[in-house]
Amino acid sequence: MTDASPITEEETRPGCRKRDPIVVARNVTRSFGGINAVDVEHLEIPRHKITALIGPNGAGKTTLFNLLTGFDIPNSGDWEFDGKPLAKVASHKVARMGMVRTFQLTKVMGKLTVMENMRLGATDQPGESLARALFKGIWGGREREITEQAEVLLTKFKLDTKRDDYAASLSGGQRKLLEMARALMVRPRLVMLDEPMAGVNPALTQSLLDHIKNLKAEGMTVLFVEHDMHMVRHIADWVVVMAEGKVVAEGPPDIVMKDQAVIDAYLGAHHDVDLGDSTGIERLEEELAHDAESVVGTEDEGILGHGVTEVGGAHAAGPTHTDEETKR
Repeated sequence: MTDASPITEEETRPGCRKRDPIVVARNVTRSFGGINAVDVEHLEIPRHKITALIGPNGAGKTTLFNLLTGFDIPNSGDWEFDGKPLAKVASHKVARMGMVRTFQLTKVMGKLTVMENMRLGATDQPGESLARALFKGIWGGREREITEQAEVLLTKFKLDTKRDDYAASLSGGQRKLLEMARALMVRPRLVMLDEPMAGVNPALTQSLLDHIKNLKAEGMTVLFVEHDMHMVRHIADWVVVMAEGKVVAEGPPDIVMKDQAVIDAYLGAHHDVDLGDSTGIERLEEELAHDAESVVGTEDEGILGHGVTEVGGAHAAGPTHTDEETKR
């Protein structure tokens, strides 16, 4: 955990009250065809902290993001940002209020330049009003301000050399950086990042981590979705765990990672070892050492003799079983 200052004065449990929350959600539900994607009774996001939202695939993390930011409509519930109600508020108005988000699949405009993408993120655009757009003396100054702000951010994110390139030419990691930089054009108070490390070249991973930590250093609150437990432990002050649409645990990273509900729902209960832990590799080796026999280096015929059957199929088509399990 990166910040030792107290976040809650209560026991760390799902839905615990925070000392200074910036987001408060109550009884937020969203279902699709009878399946409850989100069923959050109470959730508070602490101000000026980095909060990680984790959980297995299908836990409802991105759906919750969509609901809070106005990209989806809940079946029930209400929530507020900095004391202002946000239920039924359109996504663009949510962003103008200072609550912005990025997407797991980047939403950059590929046929626009990097600079043009940045300008799109600014608020109070002169062209939004026909009356103002007709008089250059009115909108010219604001255009210069927007460009200067974009230049500063592009330099900060080391994209200034790409300012005139089409966004479609950027790598996956550079698009993530561009989307994060564009979000800052709003001068937000809360930045929500949906799997910021997904598809990012390892060479850019540390750069993204540093930028996320800098957001907090500059006074912003960060809420991010991530599957990399090492990253979560490294930068998060607080962790919220979702499973089957519900918040099943929350607290400081070191405490949450030991919570049995998290182990069962996210890390798994059988032979699942957190390799982000410094002793993870050694623990895995110890578990493997207790196996009755090893088939490493054994020819195909020998492996079959141990009772192992190969089940073919496309990626994620189904499980692999031992021969004995198949016979049951």
